[in-house]
Amino acid sequence: MADVQNIFELRKQPVEYFDWQTFLITALSITMGLISIYSATYDAGMSTYFFKQLIYAGVGIGVMLVLMVMPERWLQAYSLAFYIFIILLLITVLIFGKTIYGTRGWFQIGSFSIQPSEFAKLAALNLIATHISRKGTDIKTFRDFGIVLTIILAPFVLILMEPDFGTATVMLALLIGILFWTGFDLLVLFFVISLPIVILMSLVSPVHFVAAVAVYSIAAALMRKKVLLTFATILIIFVAGYTSPMIIDNLMPHQKNRIDTFLNPDKDPLGKGYNVIQSKLAVGSGGLTGKGFLHGTQTQLRYIPKQWTDFIYCVPSEEFGFVGGVLVIVLLSSVILKATKAAFESENKYFSLLSFGIATVFFYHTIINIGMVLGLMPVMGIPLPFMSYGGSALIVNCAFIGLLLNAYRSQKIKIQNK
Repeated sequence: MADVQNIFELRKQPVEYFDWQTFLITALSITMGLISIYSATYDAGMSTYFFKQLIYAGVGIGVMLVLMVMPERWLQAYSLAFYIFIILLLITVLIFGKTIYGTRGWFQIGSFSIQPSEFAKLAALNLIATHISRKGTDIKTFRDFGIVLTIILAPFVLILMEPDFGTATVMLALLIGILFWTGFDLLVLFFVISLPIVILMSLVSPVHFVAAVAVYSIAAALMRKKVLLTFATILIIFVAGYTSPMIIDNLMPHQKNRIDTFLNPDKDPLGKGYNVIQSKLAVGSGGLTGKGFLHGTQTQLRYIPKQWTDFIYCVPSEEFGFVGGVLVIVLLSSVILKATKAAFESENKYFSLLSFGIATVFFYHTIINIGMVLGLMPVMGIPLPFMSYGGSALIVNCAFIGLLLNAYRSQKIKIQNK
């Protein structure tokens, strides 16, 4: 009864209980995405992409508003059922799914497709937040840490089997964000994050490798943890980085080529490095204010394959220049900051965990995608939030915003009732 009363309270005072800033920032981000997709597919017989994304945006906003007013008790009560349903979809898609870009990860329904791996992020985060927020739960205990790890690893393994490495890494980023927010050991988290960076630096040059190990060692020592544990992490970091070049030398030729292309895309300008080279040209050629809407050379001449998907950032950067590129970053950064602020301000542990998890997912997607377009990150097939074409991703991102709006509403009602 109290849940229904809270919904009526929202109707009585919508301005007070509605986070207009987050909603408007999201609406602007979606609009920017639609404009970019329209331009990326303009005059190429592919207008259906724009109209489909427009439909997905409408569905996403509807989902957002529903989740905004859904009582917390309902969200938690159905978290396990929703998670199990998504796991079953991930298993089913491996058998009956449609293969796109070498990944069997979509269900085709008429002219529309659904990607279960996108919904896995929402399901896993909601279930983890539900579990950790229960009374007596402590992530630092072996039992509760094992439960959280299992919740993440189940979809992670299934997504890897598709294979969809990019989305799988999002699950790991989400785990790191949750562990950080719940007070997990900082040295362990720092080690997990630093390990792949040091390995990457070892592949660039010996000088980069030594510098990375030195930075890690100093930072680890400043954390003032147990000497044995600190030394052990430094040793593992050093050994992993030192042996990585030798391990890569023994990989299959095509595997070595992928790594080499990431480190130096100019070595294969017409093959693996083509997308990255063209995307960097598009971003750089935009100048300060861009070439104008529908006048981007790289965009309109289709130099960037599938530019309406993972490389969508090229479009506003070329057509609206530095101003357009910065605007996209500002909008997405604002969403991330709003989610982080909600995590800090919420007195409700469940919504606090949800909010920080959402901030983590958006941050990871934004950094990896834009870094990928600029040649700073490996190409992993991670979409830019609210911008890249894709119905499942857009609906899930809108669902995340709905939960943020719910957290804002819940906090306002709690303050009002004090």
